[in-house]
Amino acid sequence: MPLDLTAIAESIAMPDEAAGEAARRRQMRLTKPAGALGRLEEVSAWVAAVQGQCPPRDFTQAVVVVFAGDHGIAREGVSAYPPEVTAQMVLNFVAGGAAINVLARQAGARVRVVDMSVDTDYSDFGGVPADVVEYKVRRSTGVIGREPAMSLDEAEAAFVAGMAIADDEVDRGADLLITGDMGIGNTTPTAALVAILTRSEIVNVVGRGTGIDDAAWMLKCAAVRDAARRGRPLKADPIALLAEVTGPDLAAMTGFLVQAAVRRTPVLLDGVVSGACALVAHRIAHHAKHWWAASHRSTEPAHTASLARLGLEPLLDLELRLGEGTGAALALPLLNAAAATLREMATFDEAGVSDRDG
Repeated sequence: MPLDLTAIAESIAMPDEAAGEAARRRQMRLTKPAGALGRLEEVSAWVAAVQGQCPPRDFTQAVVVVFAGDHGIAREGVSAYPPEVTAQMVLNFVAGGAAINVLARQAGARVRVVDMSVDTDYSDFGGVPADVVEYKVRRSTGVIGREPAMSLDEAEAAFVAGMAIADDEVDRGADLLITGDMGIGNTTPTAALVAILTRSEIVNVVGRGTGIDDAAWMLKCAAVRDAARRGRPLKADPIALLAEVTGPDLAAMTGFLVQAAVRRTPVLLDGVVSGACALVAHRIAHHAKHWWAASHRSTEPAHTASLARLGLEPLLDLELRLGEGTGAALALPLLNAAAATLREMATFDEAGVSDRDG
């Protein structure tokens, strides 16, 4: 049966604004000057709204899903690292040794890695758990500087896989989903998406990725320019756009973001890849963004452009550019801190403290 994006979008409800408004009213009664906790106060209202209760509870079942995939453009000199690193990092995630594993453990979150299009046969490494490759669509992608990344059927399969992964995790009890990414060269398709969907000049959205030099940056700009030229006529067809300029990893993340909103489950977005996929998901379902929070602002210029278009203000700005979900894992304790202050602080009446009106 064809994928009905309109029906999916229409099934998305808004978060509970009554709970959000109750949170804002409670903030005004807590033992502090109004607004003294800054953005933490509005974050607490968002948490209450997406949980549908005030005061909100802590997130105790957060899951980081790392979408992994190789990109053909990585063999064209646009990255400081060879494509083989993607598979090696998947094994590192499985072993628990990557930055996201460390930060997720600190934050009390679980990590799941899904290989959507890594160009490897894991039998050469002794294999991986079955759920890592359960939804794999293909190995690597076309070179987007001169050809489509994948077929329409592959893009749709990846998008549907992302939806299924969101369902998997929500059905297992996840109360917060976090988007992570791994793929050498993945900031090249990301920049193409952002250039297309924000109408930005290519040079304003192409960053240094893994730390490339000027020569590699110029190659990257040329690839993004050519991919964006082919992708612009496809803006009205999200699946066709994903097929032309991205890869199964980004298509799956997009489906994941949409389905999380369908399932009324909040998402903490990570960096530039998450932001680009959120732009596509937003075109599919405008209400979906109310279920997302931006964890941080990466150093990639495309991330600032995507956050501005989505109207999302990041919680952190630590000059991160790793991906994997690391910025979101760092921001998770802030969400729980916001919920805890709203839930556990005494009101003026409860504490016997005079408010400013006496």
